[in-house]
Amino acid sequence: MSGIVLLGLRILSALALYAFLGWALYLLWRTLRRDILTEASRHVPPLSLRISQPDEEELVRNFTQGEIAIGRDPDCECILAHGTVSARHARLNFHHHQWWVDDLQSTNGTKLNDEPLQIPTVVADGDTIKCGQVSLTVILSDQVLSDTGD
Repeated sequence: MSGIVLLGLRILSALALYAFLGWALYLLWRTLRRDILTEASRHVPPLSLRISQPDEEELVRNFTQGEIAIGRDPDCECILAHGTVSARHARLNFHHHQWWVDDLQSTNGTKLNDEPLQIPTVVADGDTIKCGQVSLTVILSDQVLSDTGD
């Protein structure tokens, strides 16, 4: 009789182990699926910048990434080759479903709509960012403008 009880306990243990593993895999799958759906919903809207430099033709640059570094440094996404612009002058970030601009401790400062930029600030369509003597007009739109630069 004890052999049958022992066999029953082994079968119950095996079933409990498989039930636990199945439950753990189900929770992992559900968490992974939720993370994939969350990541898919994080769409960075396109951003265009109308760049006006002294003594140069106005041009429009289009961006689709979530972070845009502005400056003279070749590693910047938006390169402004003007003497009044610092190597890494400012940064545009997309987070919390909004575009934000931040001064990167530039020498000549950054202005948003002619106001000195002290802290990261939300930008809206039509705002003007001034890096030294270069003006960048923010264009937030689902339509990406034709790129006249590059």
